[in-house]
Order: sequence, then structure tokens, then C-alpha cells
Amino acid sequence: MRKIKIDATTAPLVSGLKGDDAIGRPVRRNTVFAVIAMALLMMSIDSTIVATALHAIQQGLDTSINLAGWTITAYSFGFVLMLPVSGKLAERFGRRRVFMASSLVFTLASFGCGMADNIYELIVLRTLQAAGGAGFTPTATGIIVDHFGSTRDRYVSLFGSIFPVGAMIGPILGGYFVAYFSWRDVFYVNIPIGLVIFLLAWRFIPHDHPLADSPVKKMDVQGIVMLGCSLLAGMLAVTVLGEKQVASNLMIFIALVLISSLTLMFFFRHIRRSEAPFIQPRLIYGQNFGAVNLVNMIFSGFVIGAMALVPLYAINRYNISVLGSGTLLTAQGAAAVICSLAAVMMLRRTGYRLPLYVGSAATIVGLVLLALPPMAGISPYAWLAFAAFLVGAGNGAINPAMRNAGLQLAPESSSMLAALRTLSLQIGAIVTISIVAAVLAHQSNMGEILAWVYVILAAIRLLALPLVRYIPEQRGAW
Repeated sequence: MRKIKIDATTAPLVSGLKGDDAIGRPVRRNTVFAVIAMALLMMSIDSTIVATALHAIQQGLDTSINLAGWTITAYSFGFVLMLPVSGKLAERFGRRRVFMASSLVFTLASFGCGMADNIYELIVLRTLQAAGGAGFTPTATGIIVDHFGSTRDRYVSLFGSIFPVGAMIGPILGGYFVAYFSWRDVFYVNIPIGLVIFLLAWRFIPHDHPLADSPVKKMDVQGIVMLGCSLLAGMLAVTVLGEKQVASNLMIFIALVLISSLTLMFFFRHIRRSEAPFIQPRLIYGQNFGAVNLVNMIFSGFVIGAMALVPLYAINRYNISVLGSGTLLTAQGAAAVICSLAAVMMLRRTGYRLPLYVGSAATIVGLVLLALPPMAGISPYAWLAFAAFLVGAGNGAINPAMRNAGLQLAPESSSMLAALRTLSLQIGAIVTISIVAAVLAHQSNMGEILAWVYVILAAIRLLALPLVRYIPEQRGAW
């Protein structure tokens, strides 16, 4: 009888088929998923909860609104940079270890954020907090792929119903804490939750599979630094573009764009030549992988960024109250949860491409309705809520398909692929918000400008539909 050699690549897949952990014990899938869901929910809440506390942070730390806004920018920077790094760490040191370390870093950084005495401390600690939060999605995906056997596609698909819930809860919690307590409680609320997640993960998440006896390769620090410099320079360039004195800062803007472009070019050159890059080039732009990443950025990332601007749009075009405009995103989140769960149930029969076409149709109609004035007899709030519902339904329909489309290409690289998917979404959202914010900084008619933004995004989505044919098709479990 021929023996099968099991190494670091194949061990997770072999054990995962039986649904056992590294030492042969059955995995409590529902319990493990509940722990993972708590971490993902905490991370998604924190990405929106701070926005409602910006004014209170500005006053509490006696700083400018621009510096207060960097508490969000710094979080985005740390999150985007650390996503692929955490994916690499998970593949090198194990999913369970990195998941637990991420929860501990996130919790301690949250405590530090609440204790910060000045805005500069807060910005640094927010970056560290993001570094912890960035570890959740790659490790959670890897844990499910490794240990959930033939049900892994369905459990991974359920991620799409967790993030919209966090996006809905975040602004509500933030407003509550600011109104009745302190902006510091926005960060303190993570401490008990983070500690519970750490203890439950230590108890229930299965141990990592033993790695093959092969030389440990060093972390690709040079590649990480190049990518970090490119991202930071790009974000600073957009910040400069949004300043009212843009003409006097034009040379700074051009210099930052050049730095960002050159370091990105050197980064891609480096990972092509390096023996052990922290991101394999084929996972970024290789056959099928490139199409999946591009579709994630255009179909989901751009829309996520655009929908974050809906409250601003409602206030400026229809004079809807701040509270009312914020609740519009509840309709989007509810639709995303409902349609994501429905798509999970049907995904093995529909495959990946059909949900992309159906979801895109709903999203395009929703974006167009956002731009159009309400029909006679319909209030602006009801009109915008219905349009947001359609956009959320479209996003919910495509999320399970796109989450699985990349993973089934290389399950052994599940942590890195999950990181790259989230990275694509974040880049799409950041680019959309940054460009629109820079344009709005020089305009007085914000409502009309945002209406055209939604029309343009609907057109981009329509023109991008041919990309769906390049998404690898799959029916049934993978």
C-alpha cells in the first residue's frame, strides 16, 4: 500500500476532510464559528463606531477636525497594510496562534486608545488596533477551510452576513456612548468582548496542524515596507488633494503620487524576483486570481465606499436629519444579510456567475434610483431607503460567490486569499471615498455632485459586467 506524504500544504486539507483537529478530536463547528463570528463582528463594528465620535474626540483632545479624522485614516492604513502580512503570518505560524494574538493585540490597543492623552497617541494606537483587527478575517477563513471539511464553503459564505450587521450596529453604539457616556467608551467596549474571544478561542478553536520539517523562511520585510510606503503616500496625496489650498500644495501632491507609484512598481518587481515574497504574484494577478481580485474591488469595494456617503447625500440633497440619514444604512445592511443568507443556501446549485449577474442588476438599479428624484407621492426618505435596500440586496447576493471563487482556486492559501479579498474591498472603498471627498471639498452643491457619483458608479458596474465570464465557475462543494 503506497503511503501518502503529508506536508504543510496537504495536512490541513487531509484533516479538514474528516472535520478533526490536529490531534484527531472532532471539531465543534458551531461553537468555533460562533467564536469567529464574535471577532469579525467586533472588528466590523469598530470600523464604523469611531466615525460617530469624531466631533467628541476633537473636543476631548483639543485638536483639529483634520487630525481627528486621521483616527479613521490611520485605522484604514493599518488594516490594509496588515491584511496580507497577517495572512502570511497565519500560514507560517498557524491560524489559531495568529487569531489569538490578533484578539489580544486588538484588545490591548483598544484599552490604549481609551487612555490616550493626545491625538498623536490615539492615531498610533488606532494603527496598532487595526493591525490586530486585520488578523481576524485571514485566520478565521483558514480555520474553517482547515477543519470544517465539506461544509467549509457554506460556513465561509456566512461571513457576508456578519459584516453588514456590524456596519449597522457601529453608528448606533457610537451615538449612544457619545450621548450618554464618553467617547473613550467607544474603545473600552472592546475590552471585555476581546478578552472573552481570546479565552473562547484558547478553549475551542482546534490546534494548528504540524508544519513540515522545512527551513523557516524569513519574513519579507522589504516587500512589506515597499507596500506600506506606497499605501501611505497614496493616502497622503488624496488628503492633500482635498485641502482647499490645493493649488499651493500641487507640488506636494505630485511628489506623493510619484512616490506611491514608484514604490508600488518596485514592490511588484520585488515580489516577482524574491524567493519568498510575502504575497505570491500569482495570487494577485495570476490566471483567475486577477479577475477575482478586480471584480471584488469594482463590484463590492466601489459600492461600499459609495454607500458610506449616503447619509451625507441625504442631508445635503433632501435635508433629512442626521439621525434619519444614518438609519438609511440599516435598510442596506438588512438587505445584505437577508440576500447573503439566501445566496448561501442556493450557491451550490447556482454556481458563482449567476449570483453576480443578478446581484449586479439589483445594485445598478439601486444606484440609479439613488441619483433620481423621488416619484410623486413617495417621501425622499422612503425613496432612498428602498434604493439602499436594492444596493444592499445586490451586494449580499454576490458576497458568498466572490468569497468562495478565490478560495476554491487554492484552499491551501486560504488565509492569504481571504486577506487579498478584504484588501481589494478596502482599496476600492478608500479610493471611492477619497476621490469623492476631494471633489466635494471644492464644491458647494454636494447633493448634485453625489447624485452624479451614483450614476457614474452604476455605469462602471454595467461596463464591468463582462468581467464575470472570467470568474471561475463552481457548483457543489469544493
